[in-house]
Amino acid sequence: MTIRLNVSFLMALATAFLYAQNKQVLYDFTEIPQSLLLNPGMETDFQWFAGVPLISGVSGHAGTNGITVNDIFAEDGLDINDKVRDRMVSGLTNRDQFNLGSQIELFSGGFRSPYSDRFYSFGAYLEMDNILYWPQDYAFLAFEGNANQLDRRFDLGDLKTRGGMVAVYHFGINKKINKKLTAGVRGKIYSGIADYNATNNKGYLVNTEGRNNRIATTLSTDLQLRSSGFGALNNAENQGTLASTFLKRAVFGGDLGIGTDFGFTYRLNERTAITGSVLDLGFMYHSGNVYKYSLRGNATVEGIEINVLRELADLNRDFWQELVDEVEELIPFQTTNNAYITFRPTRLNASIRHNFGRPLGAQEDCDCSIAGTPNSFSSYRNAIGAQLFAMNRPRGPQVALTGFYLRRFGRFMAVKGTYTIDKFSTTNVGLGINLQAGPLNFYLMGDNLLSYQNIAASNYASFQLGLNIISWGRKR
Repeated sequence: MTIRLNVSFLMALATAFLYAQNKQVLYDFTEIPQSLLLNPGMETDFQWFAGVPLISGVSGHAGTNGITVNDIFAEDGLDINDKVRDRMVSGLTNRDQFNLGSQIELFSGGFRSPYSDRFYSFGAYLEMDNILYWPQDYAFLAFEGNANQLDRRFDLGDLKTRGGMVAVYHFGINKKINKKLTAGVRGKIYSGIADYNATNNKGYLVNTEGRNNRIATTLSTDLQLRSSGFGALNNAENQGTLASTFLKRAVFGGDLGIGTDFGFTYRLNERTAITGSVLDLGFMYHSGNVYKYSLRGNATVEGIEINVLRELADLNRDFWQELVDEVEELIPFQTTNNAYITFRPTRLNASIRHNFGRPLGAQEDCDCSIAGTPNSFSSYRNAIGAQLFAMNRPRGPQVALTGFYLRRFGRFMAVKGTYTIDKFSTTNVGLGINLQAGPLNFYLMGDNLLSYQNIAASNYASFQLGLNIISWGRKR
C-alpha cells in the first residue's frame, strides 16, 4: 500500500475521534506569550521572550459530537456489528462532524522596541487540521445496500472532508495605540506538506421502477477529490528519503500560501476590556504532486438485459462487463494534475473581560500601583468574562461560547478556569495553570476535565503545554 493510501486512511481513521482548534483556556491569558497567536492585539507587559524549541507550544484536541469510543468498543455484551449499525449507520447524520487538530511550535520569540511602544513577535509551527462529516448515505449503502429502497434518493453530497499538514512562518507587530486601544497584525507564509479535500460533491443514486427489468438504477454524480504532496512523500518513502523530503516541503519546498491575523484589545474603562481577533485569513496555492480525481456524468441502467430469442447464439458474451463498460462511458473516472487553490479555515475570537480585586503590588483596592501609575489589566488579581469562538467549516460555522474566571497568586502563578458550551459538549470544564519561576515560564492546560475519569466515554478532550524564557524587567 502506498504512503498516499496509508496517510489518507490514517487521517480518515483519526478524524473519527478528534476535535477542532478552539483554545479558549489559552485565549487572553496574558502571562503566556503563545496567547499572541490567538490575538496579535493582546496587551503585553514583558520586554522579551524566547520559546524553548519544540516544546514552547504543544497542543492536541480529541473528541466527537455524535459518538464515543466507548459506544462501539465497550464490553457490554452487545454485538459490535449491531452497535455500529445502530449507533453509527442509523444514529449519526451528515451534520455530525469528526475533527483532528494539533500544533507543534518549532521556535518562537519576541521583543519590545526600545524606541517605540511596539512589540515584535515571530516564529514557526507545524499545524495539522482535518475534518470529516459523517457520510450518512454512503454508510447506509455500505452496510445495507440499495435493495428494497425503491425511490429513496441517496445523497452523494454527504461526502465532505478536508485536511492536511502545513508549516507556518509568521511575524507580528503589536502596538499600544493609546491608553484604551492596543492593536496587532501578523503576516504568515504557509508551506504545505500535504493536503486533501472533497467539499463540493453533488449527486444522487436512486432506484425506480424499470421498463425492461423490475428495477432501474439512476446514478448522477459530480464528485471530486483533490490532493497534493502525497506523491512526493510516497516516492520519498520508496527511496528512503522520507525525512528529508518532509523537511524540504516544510521549508518552502511544497505548496505555498499567504495569510494574515488581526486583533485588538479595547478598554471600556479602567477595569473592563473587550478583545477580538481574526486568524488565518489567507489561502494556499497547491501545485506540487497534485492529483485530482473526478467522477462526473449521468447514467440509468436496468441491470443486465438479455433478449434470449435475439441473442440465443451468443450467450457466452460477458454481459456484466458490457454493463460496466456502458456505465464507465457515461460516467468516466478521470485523473488530472491541475493546480488548485484552497482557503484557510479562518477563526474568529471575541471576548469581554472585567478585572476586580487589588492590583498586584498594591495594598488597596484601587487602579494604581505602589508607584501611583496605572497598572495594565494583567496586574489585577481576579478577572471574569466571556468568550465567543467561531470557525468556518464546509457545512457552516462551528461556534463555541465560554465563560471564564482567572485568579493570580502574586507574580509566580495564575490559574484560569473555563466552562464551554458547543455542539460537542455542554459540560466542558477546563483549567489552565501558568507558573513563573524567575525567567522560566511554564504552562499546562486541559479541557473537559469532568470526562477524564473515563476518556473512552468522552466526546472531547484536549491539552496544551509549553516552556518559555521571559524577561525579568516587565513593563508596568
